[in-house]
Amino acid sequence: MKTHDYEIPEGLCYSKEHEWALVKRDHVIVGITDYAQKALHEIVYVELPSLGSEIKQMKTMGTVESVKAVSEIFAPVSGKVVEINKNLVENPELLNNHPYTDGWIAKVKPTSLDSELKGLMNAQKYAEYIDKLEE
Repeated sequence: MKTHDYEIPEGLCYSKEHEWALVKRDHVIVGITDYAQKALHEIVYVELPSLGSEIKQMKTMGTVESVKAVSEIFAPVSGKVVEINKNLVENPELLNNHPYTDGWIAKVKPTSLDSELKGLMNAQKYAEYIDKLEE
């Protein structure tokens, strides 16, 4: 799905803070959206969450630094960080080039997934949300 010039893949869950979550069988893959990376412009540094750390939904789990600003990354779900994308340390531009594939940030073993997913948007609702922001 495309709204304006933003890619919004179906099958993901989206937060109002512009993170996405892909629910797998035993974990959730987390990243920032195309909208977020375009707003930041050229990303030069990523502070990843610590492996094994407990994260809480809508609380900071890391930061992204661009040539323009530093932005917090908010956890779309609560849980334990079971894997981090170490490629982002050497190649933070992966967030700009491939936000939904090679630019994923962390894999999380969720703790309250069913109730937390209700607070996230599907692709269509997220597209509508972005449209309102752009008005």
